[in-house]
Amino acid sequence: MNIANSPSVSTATAAASQGPTGDAVQILVLRKALNTQAAGALALIEAIPQQPQLAIEGSVGRHVNTYA
Repeated sequence: MNIANSPSVSTATAAASQGPTGDAVQILVLRKALNTQAAGALALIEAIPQQPQLAIEGSVGRHVNTYA
Protein backbone atom coordinates (compact mmCIF):
# COMPACT_ATOMS: atom_id res chain seq x y z
CA MET A 1 0.00 0.00 0.00
CA ASN A 2 1.58 3.26 -1.10
CA ILE A 3 0.25 6.31 0.70
CA ALA A 4 2.59 8.65 -1.18
CA ASN A 5 -0.06 9.06 -3.88
CA SER A 6 -2.66 10.49 -1.49
CA PRO A 7 -3.72 14.12 -2.03
CA SER A 8 -2.61 15.32 1.41
CA VAL A 9 0.91 13.93 1.03
CA SER A 10 1.15 15.32 -2.50
CA THR A 11 0.10 18.78 -1.26
CA ALA A 12 2.61 18.68 1.60
CA THR A 13 5.33 17.55 -0.80
CA ALA A 14 4.54 20.34 -3.27
CA ALA A 15 4.66 22.96 -0.52
CA ALA A 16 7.91 21.63 0.91
CA SER A 17 9.64 21.26 -2.45
CA GLN A 18 10.09 25.02 -2.59
CA GLY A 19 12.08 25.02 0.69
CA PRO A 20 15.65 23.96 1.49
CA THR A 21 16.95 20.45 1.08
CA GLY A 22 16.30 19.67 4.75
CA ASP A 23 12.57 19.94 4.15
CA ALA A 24 12.78 17.46 1.29
CA VAL A 25 14.55 14.98 3.54
CA GLN A 26 11.89 15.39 6.22
CA ILE A 27 9.13 14.80 3.66
CA LEU A 28 10.92 11.67 2.46
CA VAL A 29 11.09 10.38 6.03
CA LEU A 30 7.41 11.24 6.50
CA ARG A 31 6.47 9.28 3.38
CA LYS A 32 8.46 6.25 4.53
CA ALA A 33 6.88 6.41 7.98
CA LEU A 34 3.38 6.63 6.51
CA ASN A 35 4.07 3.71 4.16
CA THR A 36 5.35 1.66 7.11
CA GLN A 37 2.23 2.46 9.12
CA ALA A 38 0.00 1.62 6.16
CA ALA A 39 1.74 -1.74 5.73
CA GLY A 40 1.31 -2.47 9.44
CA ALA A 41 -2.38 -1.58 9.31
CA LEU A 42 -2.88 -3.79 6.27
CA ALA A 43 -1.17 -6.69 8.06
CA LEU A 44 -3.49 -6.24 11.05
CA ILE A 45 -6.56 -6.16 8.83
CA GLU A 46 -5.46 -9.31 7.02
CA ALA A 47 -4.85 -11.04 10.38
CA ILE A 48 -8.50 -10.71 11.40
CA PRO A 49 -9.96 -14.23 11.42
CA GLN A 50 -12.77 -15.08 9.06
CA GLN A 51 -16.27 -14.95 10.46
CA PRO A 52 -17.61 -18.46 11.17
CA GLN A 53 -20.15 -19.78 8.71
CA LEU A 54 -23.75 -20.17 9.79
CA ALA A 55 -25.28 -23.60 10.04
CA ILE A 56 -27.16 -24.63 6.91
CA GLU A 57 -28.39 -28.04 8.07
CA GLY A 58 -29.32 -29.73 11.33
CA SER A 59 -31.39 -28.38 14.19
CA VAL A 60 -28.75 -26.37 16.06
CA GLY A 61 -27.92 -22.85 15.03
CA ARG A 62 -30.51 -22.40 12.30
CA HIS A 63 -33.29 -20.70 14.24
CA VAL A 64 -33.15 -17.63 16.43
CA ASN A 65 -35.83 -17.27 19.10
CA THR A 66 -36.27 -13.67 20.16
CA TYR A 67 -38.49 -12.63 23.01
CA ALA A 68 -38.50 -9.22 24.65
